[in-house]
Amino acid sequence: MGINLSKGQRIDLTKTNPGLTKVIIGLGWDTNRYHGGNDFDLDASAFLTDANSRVINDLDFVFYNNLIDPSGAVEHTGDNRTGEGDGDDEQIKIDFSKVPSHIHRIAITVTIHDAEARNQNFGQVSNAFARVVDEDSGREILRFDLGEDFSVETAVVICELYRHNGDWKFNAVGSGFAGGLASLCRNFGLEV
Repeated sequence: MGINLSKGQRIDLTKTNPGLTKVIIGLGWDTNRYHGGNDFDLDASAFLTDANSRVINDLDFVFYNNLIDPSGAVEHTGDNRTGEGDGDDEQIKIDFSKVPSHIHRIAITVTIHDAEARNQNFGQVSNAFARVVDEDSGREILRFDLGEDFSVETAVVICELYRHNGDWKFNAVGSGFAGGLASLCRNFGLEV
């Protein structure tokens, strides 16, 4: 069992786990029973940013329509449109050894597809989590449970992995946005 983090906590990944180069970010969630008659489709994404938290190249935005960045360092394993079942609903794989030197942060986000049209928000989502797993051993290194702090938000920056003095760290962010994927993209410097 890995370390459980709270919102705002930071932890070393590669310094305290020597030899760690490949991780799986597992993301999961449940939806509350009443949701207005429409299916929920939550989508994980990764924004590969520079030191100023800006995406320089559109292809450094990894999501269901762009499953892998040009360097091959970050890969989305595919869209889960229902979130049914236990365990991870979507996964993003990261190979730290392949991350280009101009990438300083990898922000992991989850958005609700067509949230406005379907009148859905993160207030209707429960048991959301992110976990980091060592891809080679399958060992869960850490877990961040989001809690129930959201109401009208349609997008959440769940966590960031970032470089610090040559090592990679994990930051449990848990920051919500209204405006869905479009507002997240603008936040990271992408034109919508």
